[in-house]
Amino acid sequence: MTTTAALELLEVRKSFGQTEIIRGVSLSIPRGERHAIIGPNGAGKSTLFNLVSGRFPSTSGRIELNGEDITGRRAFEINRKGLSRSFQITNLFPRMSVFENIRCATLYALGYRYSCWHRLAKLTDAAGRAEEVLQRIGLRNRRDTPASTLTYAEQRALEIGITIAGGAEVILLDEPTAGMSRSESDRAVELIRRVTEGKTLVMVEHDMSVVFGLADRISVLVYGQIIATDTPAAIRADRAVQEAYLGTPGAEPASGTPRP
Repeated sequence: MTTTAALELLEVRKSFGQTEIIRGVSLSIPRGERHAIIGPNGAGKSTLFNLVSGRFPSTSGRIELNGEDITGRRAFEINRKGLSRSFQITNLFPRMSVFENIRCATLYALGYRYSCWHRLAKLTDAAGRAEEVLQRIGLRNRRDTPASTLTYAEQRALEIGITIAGGAEVILLDEPTAGMSRSESDRAVELIRRVTEGKTLVMVEHDMSVVFGLADRISVLVYGQIIATDTPAAIRADRAVQEAYLGTPGAEPASGTPRP
């Protein structure tokens, strides 16, 4: 029996002028898998995320979400089909409260379109879902706090909450633990594991302890091409990965954040 992949890329390419950044990436990610994409700076990881989420159009190739062709679709259209993403740089409504940020992310999924006659205070279903997400991400006690006054780690947790609040089944996280201390990173890993249970997770991440702690499979992107996709144990032992990404044949992945 063939199971439709949650996300599938078929010979995807992206050029900016004469410069080809993504060079024929093919990748199939099954439903429910936690998949990490790693690689040196400049490998094209964020560009690949931008292609999948609709921020950039691909130059050629095909991208499918749950078997449906989403190539060339706009970002909001892809989001409404069940894919949500976070960004390297925290992207919040700074003057709005934590609760208000989450509530905004629930509205479309609950059937509220652009409307002048719905009073937000009366949307009990949106409020209820927002409260549930706040509980899940551990920010219930910061409910009425302006997003701008949260700590950096709390802002990242809030952004993860916004990413999951609409009920998307495919979640893309772009360097979710960047800039965190080890203890903050450990808490973020537990949060990500908890809130993506039963969903498909694709993440770009530099911290190898996060990658090996979360991922079911890992793809290594180097100069716009995937050179390996396998289990964490196999990737750890792969000589081509060690040479291209880690820099030293036979080296063990570092527990911190490598910056080749």
